[in-house]
Amino acid sequence: MIGGTEANFWRLAFATCFLSIWAFSMGKGLSGETFPIFLLSGIIGIGMGDVALFQALPRLGPGMTLLLTRCMAPPLTALIEWLWLGTTLRPMQVFYGSIILVGIVVSLAPGRHLKLSREKFVPGVLFCVFAALGDGVGAVLSRKAYGMIHSKEDFIDGGTAAFQRIIGGLLVAGICLLVVKWRSIKLHINRSDEIDTLPSWEKWRRVLPWILANSLAGQTLGVSCYQWAFQTTPAAIVVSIVATTPLVAMPIIRIIDGERPSRHSIVGGIIAVVGVVGLALLK
Repeated sequence: MIGGTEANFWRLAFATCFLSIWAFSMGKGLSGETFPIFLLSGIIGIGMGDVALFQALPRLGPGMTLLLTRCMAPPLTALIEWLWLGTTLRPMQVFYGSIILVGIVVSLAPGRHLKLSREKFVPGVLFCVFAALGDGVGAVLSRKAYGMIHSKEDFIDGGTAAFQRIIGGLLVAGICLLVVKWRSIKLHINRSDEIDTLPSWEKWRRVLPWILANSLAGQTLGVSCYQWAFQTTPAAIVVSIVATTPLVAMPIIRIIDGERPSRHSIVGGIIAVVGVVGLALLK
C-alpha cells in the first residue's frame, strides 16, 4: 500500500521506538564499548542487507529470492565466522544445518515454468548474494561484540543489543527513503504544481496496524531473540534456524491471504523442522 522502501523505513522506525523504551528503562541504552560494533552490524545486516533483498524481490520474485538468500546466508556466515573468529562447527551441526537448507530448497524452490531474462536474473542473483553476505557479516559482528563482552565478564541483554543494532539499520533505511522520495520532497520545497499527492489518512489508517504489528513481532521481539541467541550459539547455526522463517510463516499466510501451502512446501517444512530439532537436541 505504501511501497517497500517506505514500509521498511517505518517498520524500523517504530521498532526503534519500541526497543528504546526497553533499552533506556530495563536495559543499558547506548552505553558499552561494543555499541559501535552493534551499530555497524545493523548498518550492514539490517540496512544494506535488506536494501539488497528489496532490490532482488522484483527481479527474481519472492520464491527465488528467499531460496537464494536463505540458503547462501548460513554457509557464508560459517565461512566468515571461521576466518575471523576461528569458530568451527561439529560434523553433526553441519549435517543438521544442511538438512534445514535441503528443506528450504524443497519448500521454496520455484516451479519449472520460471523464466527470467538475463537482465533480471544476473543482477537479481547478485543482489541476493549481497543480501546473504550482509546477513552473515552482521551476524558475525554481533558474535564479535558478545565475545568482547564475555571476555570482560560483562553482560548485555538481547533487547539492548537489538536497539543498538537497529539504529544502524534505520539510518540506512532513512537514506534510501530520502533517495526514493527526493523528487517529491524537492517539489514540496519548491511548491511545484507537479507535486505528488501525499498518502491519504485513509491509506495510513489501513496500513498502520500492519506496520505496527510487523515492527513489534519481527524487528522488536524477533530481533531481540535473534541477538540473545548470539550470546551462546555460533552465528551459522542461528542463521540456519532463522532461515526457516518462511516455513513458519505458512500458517499465518494461510489465515491472512488464504494461500494454501503446496505439498512440496509442507514436505520441505517437515524436513527443515527435523534439522532444527536435531540442532536443538545436540549436546
